[in-house]
Amino acid sequence: MEKYVGILALQGAFREHRLLLNQLGYDVKEVRRPADLEDIRGLIIPGGESTAMGKLLQFDGLGENIKELAGKDFPIYGTCAGLIMLAKDIINHSDQYRFGLMDMTVERNAYGRQVDSFETGLKIPALGQEPFRAVFIRAPYIEKVAPNVGILAEYEGKVVFARQGNLLASSFHPELTEDTRIHQYFIRIIEEYWQK
Repeated sequence: MEKYVGILALQGAFREHRLLLNQLGYDVKEVRRPADLEDIRGLIIPGGESTAMGKLLQFDGLGENIKELAGKDFPIYGTCAGLIMLAKDIINHSDQYRFGLMDMTVERNAYGRQVDSFETGLKIPALGQEPFRAVFIRAPYIEKVAPNVGILAEYEGKVVFARQGNLLASSFHPELTEDTRIHQYFIRIIEEYWQK
């Protein structure tokens, strides 16, 4: 299998994701227009500013092309703003452009402003015993999920990491750490999808 992962590169923290994936031996294709979706095996939607990202996605139909891919159970992982883009519902922002792929309701900037950013050790059983050092920056959280959404991690009673089929979403930024376990987890989803 060709080791190729797409990263939405319209704005936000896409470079950091690329470095981690390269470290794991995967080539990366930066996705900026519909043609860039060809030949990718999975897609990461990075952190950034979700409203700005939404506007850029509508410009040349890229957002609709991604939705079309997702309809085939294509592996997609969203971090922070990427989580917001994947959510079906956003509290008080119902008209914001998003993919609306995951059956969950999210709260934007739920942990405060940039100055309120923090790090914490998260227990994520799917990754093993060792806590994952999670970096939260103007982070959202998942207010509620449908029964078909698996909860992978919580922080102070709020869901911050979830999976629905081949869709994965985290409130925090795993690309800002040296811990590659979440990216490895996503790569396993990609490899299982392409082995079918």
